[in-house]
Amino acid sequence: MSAAGASLSAASGRRGRRPGATERPMPAARAGRSAAGRESSQPARGARVRVRWPLVKLRLYHHRDGARIAYRESGSGPPLALLHSATLSHKEFEPVVEGLADRFRVVLPDLPLHGDSEDRPRHPYTPDWFAEVIGGFCHEVLGPRPLVGGHGLGAEILLHAVARGEIAPARLILLPNRLHRRAEHRQLRRGFRIAARAGGVPGLDHVLSHGARLVFRPDLGLRLSSRGAPGARDLVRHAFADVGGNAQRARSWARFAARWPSGAQHDLLDLYPQLTMPVLLLWADGDRMHPLAVAEEARELIAGAVLRVLAGTGYLIAYDDPVGVGRELAAFCG
Repeated sequence: MSAAGASLSAASGRRGRRPGATERPMPAARAGRSAAGRESSQPARGARVRVRWPLVKLRLYHHRDGARIAYRESGSGPPLALLHSATLSHKEFEPVVEGLADRFRVVLPDLPLHGDSEDRPRHPYTPDWFAEVIGGFCHEVLGPRPLVGGHGLGAEILLHAVARGEIAPARLILLPNRLHRRAEHRQLRRGFRIAARAGGVPGLDHVLSHGARLVFRPDLGLRLSSRGAPGARDLVRHAFADVGGNAQRARSWARFAARWPSGAQHDLLDLYPQLTMPVLLLWADGDRMHPLAVAEEARELIAGAVLRVLAGTGYLIAYDDPVGVGRELAAFCG
């Protein structure tokens, strides 16, 4: 597992006056802001809720170098793709599909190294490679001006793809990620990076693949959710279902861990002024890996960017408040 995956073990737009989301005011107005309007549309922690998602269809995109991207889609209308965070899968955004599929063709890809997508160690797994593959996927599956968003690693890949000119989104949604800052919990992430790179050592690859399942147990999903959301355990269980004994994937993660940048991404500070498309920063107020302060900084550096914050949500923002996430995405994408 990579350093990016450490966020899963450490993590536990405010819009108008709607319940559950209020707009984040500009710096001059922050002092007088009250906590009113932050009620959540979600049930209390531990409440029994039946979660139902619409049928999604499995598709495959094959990149020109042979890398495959598995993706699911549901609904009809303008295509809207959502890229999940590190070590999870397309299922991270399944809770919001029901609220969006009547207005959009919701597309949920598995990133390379995740789910049913590419995991062979013959690829470089560099930021440039990820940007190229995701760029090709967006052009073929979504069209030249996609509506696209990402969380964690998914957001980092999107920003790198935009910086390289691989994609030119009509609208860009950035869910919690490190943006231009150094990642939180650096020592923990460094430990994971070291462990992941050890997967490139013959013999250790097989051992580490089994060790990952011992570390990332289903109960981790409940700790990542601020509400103990229904389905969070199954989300983690699904993400690591085929990891044990998969030495090939362990070797690929070792490549990724050696090549993905771990420090502050200061180059994004140069990118922000060039983001001419509408940008939504949709943030959780309880995600300790991705503090709200970094989104506030980006809000001031990206012209016209909108910041929305969903109250009472954590790392698994789409599980903690699927109604709020779906509402904000629908309002932003039109």
